[in-house]
Amino acid sequence: MSRESEADPSGEAVLPGTLPEALRAELVAFRRDMHMHPELGNQEFRTTAAIKERLEQAGLKPRVLAGGTGLICDIGDWTDGTPVLAMRADIDALPIPDTKADCDYRSTVPDRAHACGHDVHTAVVLGAGLVLADLHREGRLPRPVRLIFQPAEEVLPGGAADAIADGALEGVGRIIAVHCDPRVDAGLIGLREGAITSACDRLEISLDGPGGHTARPHLTTDLVTAAARVVVDVPALVGRRVDTRAGLAVTWGRIDCGHAPNVIPQHAELSGTVRCLDIDAWRQAPDLVVAAIDEVANLHRAKSEINYVRGVPPVVNDTDVTGLLRDAMHARRGEEAVEGTQQSLGGEDFSWYLERVPGAMARLGVRTPGERTVRDLHQGDFDADEHAITVGVELFTAAALLDAATRTA
Repeated sequence: MSRESEADPSGEAVLPGTLPEALRAELVAFRRDMHMHPELGNQEFRTTAAIKERLEQAGLKPRVLAGGTGLICDIGDWTDGTPVLAMRADIDALPIPDTKADCDYRSTVPDRAHACGHDVHTAVVLGAGLVLADLHREGRLPRPVRLIFQPAEEVLPGGAADAIADGALEGVGRIIAVHCDPRVDAGLIGLREGAITSACDRLEISLDGPGGHTARPHLTTDLVTAAARVVVDVPALVGRRVDTRAGLAVTWGRIDCGHAPNVIPQHAELSGTVRCLDIDAWRQAPDLVVAAIDEVANLHRAKSEINYVRGVPPVVNDTDVTGLLRDAMHARRGEEAVEGTQQSLGGEDFSWYLERVPGAMARLGVRTPGERTVRDLHQGDFDADEHAITVGVELFTAAALLDAATRTA
């Protein structure tokens, strides 16, 4: 590791210098290997083993979580009551095919892909941990840091709850994270105080009726029409029962109903998501949505069974921790490296950590500057400009040292 460092006006070393080329190359290689071997939530055994091995090589003592995947690793001693700064990465992939062409590191696992950038998040936290471990050995890490490599972010209600139950937040005073953003150029981050993501729940509905002949719908429950009215009317009803500024939206992803053109079916299934920008409205959402479904189903004489799966609340960035990330990025890359960002309707289980401790998530730019191809998360052709890994490592290492300086002042 480089012994060079940037200094404050008093001459005291504050921030580590430029990332050594060998470490940059290693982190890119680690990310690509992870990209080639994606694992779904709670199945990330290979990924967990690879992270554990590298941290142990650095002289650290990672602990695998009770579920067998994911791990936490402390750098420095927090048992004297010194608050820990936690850095979180999610390590799971998505159940979709990797459709990138002419890519040496595309997924080797059918119908599995790191299409949300969790491989980048992991490389960032791993890299920051290796830099900070070096600083700790040199006596230059004034506050303890915890690395959290969390499984199952993509599985509602998210693996964060399991990590918390296993002690991930014990002793933690603040927590930070990044999330890849394909709309932001590599070299930049996006920041926002307050809510930066939305709440996200899952909705599964079964509708049932006696069935019958399409020539005589008046003698039975016209189940296809009932399902259609649920699809159309429920989002409208819910939207009129909360403040429109809450952004409560019911959106359907699947309808399965019937098999023949002249047979009214006995069973229909619908599934979708409930998303909400406002945390108070999110707390009301289950009652509002279930009541609206029951109203529409009863009107059409359909029996309904509703499985409302609670997901995650919005990620609400703490003002002070958002300021810490802003100051860290300014210190490393200048004021022009930070831009504002809008609240997203995507869900993120990082929110569960923020229900307990203050923290913030930054959007990490992964678009190659000048690129005109429009990419998005959760698509098979998603990829990232790997310069973002270096940027994320610099952000997190600077945040760790500036957080310590702030608490000491």
